Amino acid sequence: MKNNIYSRRKFILHTATATAALTVIPRHVLGGKGYVSPSDKINIGFIGTGKLMRGIYDRFADLPEVMILAACDVDKVKLNRFKEEVHSYYAKKMGKSDYIEISTYKMFEELLEREDINAVVVGTPDHWHAIPSIAAMKAGKDVYCEKPMAHTIKEGRAMVNAARKYNRVLQTGSMQRSWDDFRRACELVINGYVGEIKKVLVNVGDPARPCDLEGEPVPGYLDWNRWVGPAQMRPYSPLLSPPIEDQDWPRWRDYREFGGGGVADWGAHMFDVAQWALEMDNSGPVKFIPPEDLKATRGLKMYYKNGIEMVHEDFQRGWAVRFIGSEGSLDISRSFLDSKPESIAQQTIKDSDKRLYFSDNHYADWIKAIKDRTKPVADVEIGHRTASICNIVNLAYQLGRPLEWDPEKEKFIKDSVANKLRTKQYRKPYSL
Repeated sequence: MKNNIYSRRKFILHTATATAALTVIPRHVLGGKGYVSPSDKINIGFIGTGKLMRGIYDRFADLPEVMILAACDVDKVKLNRFKEEVHSYYAKKMGKSDYIEISTYKMFEELLEREDINAVVVGTPDHWHAIPSIAAMKAGKDVYCEKPMAHTIKEGRAMVNAARKYNRVLQTGSMQRSWDDFRRACELVINGYVGEIKKVLVNVGDPARPCDLEGEPVPGYLDWNRWVGPAQMRPYSPLLSPPIEDQDWPRWRDYREFGGGGVADWGAHMFDVAQWALEMDNSGPVKFIPPEDLKATRGLKMYYKNGIEMVHEDFQRGWAVRFIGSEGSLDISRSFLDSKPESIAQQTIKDSDKRLYFSDNHYADWIKAIKDRTKPVADVEIGHRTASICNIVNLAYQLGRPLEWDPEKEKFIKDSVANKLRTKQYRKPYSL
């Protein structure tokens, strides 16, 4: 597929002749209140159909400008369930069942060959984020990639480079940037209501650890070789890819081969908020100092070039961020926004104050950015910088020694071992 940049309308019209049966959605199906012409639709495909995607596909399907046309997964059972649930959702939404069929694939490469697919949602385990995202952008498709955006530092930079090279819109799934309380907390910090910030406490989960799970027989519905993909091969475990009847979250997030532990899983949200409030979206800390106890899972300290200290610390309020300044402290989480003294959190943000990017719907914001060809609220560079902090925190815990980081060159200073760990060993035939 050529990488020429079309307007959204021209792009769809250009492909309509060759793929009319796929791209033209009948007016009787989409007509009525809220009708959007097929030429204005953003047709999307899902790469990954597990528990997380089941929880958010309706956020996209409910947008009048969006139509879900395809999905892929290496787990046949989860893929078929996803298809059925999306069909059911559309049938209920439209009041009829004769709408376009959703196609399913095992290989994301086949989905990306579809010229009628304008954008994709990447909801795979972390170790599979970069490869399909980059392939999608190269194929001229915009991307919504779940957080943490990248499994390694170099993957993140490669994703940024691809987005800029192919002029693609990539929204990272750090949706707290589209929540009022988090934006308000950051505006209170940026505009000095907490005073001069001295320290930031961030409580998220444990660092990643090596996978030591015992192997079990691979179920027939799962292509385990493909699930492992670019990671080094290891035996199947239902904790990594649970059967459909298991309601628990899969545990691949705990292990560094496939995820980044709680540090990356929730750090992609909470470190992201800290970066936003400190106006460090294009940078990051320059020093990472792990605790002396090599078995500790909290206590790692980070320092920005301006002297602000950030600590991975449990301050007994769940997953949250605390900003400590010369005028008091401000705490923010998904459950609360409060401060000491209370007057800080009660302040009214003035029209003359600095205001942050406004988005009240993370998914609609991505679609708007696709149509306008602008950067979304959680642009690829932002996702990369936040993921980099998570990755470096994990490396510092793993290596058990201080690390000095150059955010501009994205290199560790005088540490060849740490620099090698900015990437990972890819299992053939997979590569970045």
